[in-house]
Amino acid sequence: MNKTFKKITALFAAGLLATGLSACNDKEKAPAEQALSSVEQLQKAGSVRIGVFSDKPPFGYVDSQGKSQGFDVEIAKAIGKDLLGDENKVQYVLVEAANRVEYLQSNKVDIILANFTVTPARQEVVDFAKPYMNVALGVVSKDGAEITDIAQLEGKTLLVNKGTTADAYFSKNYPNINLLKFEQNTETFEALRDGRGDALAHDNTLLFAWAKENPGFTVGIKNLGDQDFIAPAVKKGDTALLNWLNAEIEKLGKEGVLKQAYDKTLLPVYGDTISEKDVLVDYQ
Repeated sequence: MNKTFKKITALFAAGLLATGLSACNDKEKAPAEQALSSVEQLQKAGSVRIGVFSDKPPFGYVDSQGKSQGFDVEIAKAIGKDLLGDENKVQYVLVEAANRVEYLQSNKVDIILANFTVTPARQEVVDFAKPYMNVALGVVSKDGAEITDIAQLEGKTLLVNKGTTADAYFSKNYPNINLLKFEQNTETFEALRDGRGDALAHDNTLLFAWAKENPGFTVGIKNLGDQDFIAPAVKKGDTALLNWLNAEIEKLGKEGVLKQAYDKTLLPVYGDTISEKDVLVDYQ
């Protein structure tokens, strides 16, 4: 064996030894240098990005001062207080119905609180925490041309928002009904006012509030499809944040925070049209 080969062999052996020692040292350090959970990362950063609507009062909207307000925002404030010790550390990210999933998947938000209905299709791509609201679909139309039965929509135009449960429900179950789809809630409701559609389908909780604020329109179909739930959502696989939110939503329900949010934002709109028991999930 020549000297050059011996030298290379010795260097190779020394390299293996060094690698082994380094690996041992890494194993020893691993517990101390373990990656922080998503919850710990948010707490360390001192802020949480929560996706909310800008145009869906009374659930999520922007007021005249440019601040996010509404039922979902009240829940977001409570989350910020419990997660970070300060409700003002919440960063509100304005979303549309159709981009809620994409915003989670692309890390533009940490949590979605934008009146997000739990569906099997969505459960495949995001993780939903425990729900805080009950909801079903409804249909609103003009007085004098009131839609009270789905059969009346045959040959007519129904307005929906892209990416909503109303869009999915009618696309799947009633393909013969002509759907006119919009990105934003403001566009959809403006189209109804302008007569570009014969009726509008959306979450019934939203429609009850809108019809009360807009005389001349009636929710002729009050409950359609299955009873569904509204819940916060996180990125698929974010178990730490999901578990934290599950405990948080239950806590907010038991401590009456959800009711306080309802009384502040929804009760003034609904009055006696519907009750909080029809809207809030009961954790008492």
